[in-house]
Amino acid sequence: MKIGIEAQRIFRHKKHGMDIYALELIRNLQAIDQLNQYYIFVRPGEDKCLEETANFKIIEIKALTYADWEQIQLPLVASKLDLDVLHCTSNTAPIFAPAPLYVTIHDIIYLNQAYGGGSWYQKLGHYYRKWIVPIVFEKAKKVFTVSNFEKREINEHFGETEKVEVIYNGVSDKFYPQSPDRIGSIRVKYHLPYKFIFFLGNTAPKKNLPGMLKAYAQYIKNDLTPLPLVIAEIGETELKNHLREIEEPDLFEHITLTGYIPQEDLPALYSAASLFMYPSLRESFGIPIIEAMICSTPVITSNTSSMPEIGHEYADYIDPNNPSAIADKMSEVLTRNTNTKVEAEKLDYASSFKWQATARKMTNFYFNKNVDYVLLTERLSAESA
Repeated sequence: MKIGIEAQRIFRHKKHGMDIYALELIRNLQAIDQLNQYYIFVRPGEDKCLEETANFKIIEIKALTYADWEQIQLPLVASKLDLDVLHCTSNTAPIFAPAPLYVTIHDIIYLNQAYGGGSWYQKLGHYYRKWIVPIVFEKAKKVFTVSNFEKREINEHFGETEKVEVIYNGVSDKFYPQSPDRIGSIRVKYHLPYKFIFFLGNTAPKKNLPGMLKAYAQYIKNDLTPLPLVIAEIGETELKNHLREIEEPDLFEHITLTGYIPQEDLPALYSAASLFMYPSLRESFGIPIIEAMICSTPVITSNTSSMPEIGHEYADYIDPNNPSAIADKMSEVLTRNTNTKVEAEKLDYASSFKWQATARKMTNFYFNKNVDYVLLTERLSAESA
């Protein structure tokens, strides 16, 4: 079979959730399937993070804009390959797909609410998805999503359909409790305090930066020896603007900004943190919850959307709209004694989220066969080696 996979943004330097999803899916398909032909469609970029193999060809496609790449250039190139499947991995897809269309819809937040805040780029993306996704949903042969919560949201919006399948995200094998030496090098690289609370956010409104800052301000007032806060992916000017808005400008002296953190540095940063905060307003999955858990870091996250489904009993939950309750939970978790049995169970649970399992389940739908098909390809490859 010939399978095309859209991975437009994986070569960009600053990767986020959907980019990581596409990259890890492809890497794990490379590891388990050496028989079928894959074509990986990407946009040129500075981070050549994926290598071709005998049956995985990378095709770089240039374009003026995201929409031009997806709606014009991608169909033109893919139409010449006689594909059996075209899998688009990041919510949207060509309206006129040149092959049977599979699409991963990570979330439909843009269909259910007005958009407030964020950068102009995020606003454009919001309205583009709002227009494209309903059309793509109707045209797709199969729709994948990443949690049972999001499947319910999709079915509620579009009506019940058997075309929607849940396949959980995974966590890279690079995530595990890091050595003291590795943690030490990361402390130096990012100028980290010895002990700290870690918030991995960005400029998307759903990440709830204002709520996190309000909660941290309350925690500072409540605690006699408060830990500093480390925030990733937020600039100094933006942070100061938020602090002025919540009338807490002096909070800046308690905060360390790291900028964007590459995937290879995240495990050590999680491992160094005393607490990981993920008080999002809405998530379709929440990969950082599992990443932090597997690095043995306590997690506080929201009691909304997919987060209780993914964190299970191994995270602490808060109302993301209640800063006082968040602050109280931070103090509680930071002073809690470690339960060795629970920590071992948490590690086992987090370790069960594997990208290889995601890839195996995906092939069931590519080939309309069960997982034994992929196991067979591995065996045949081993025998021919």
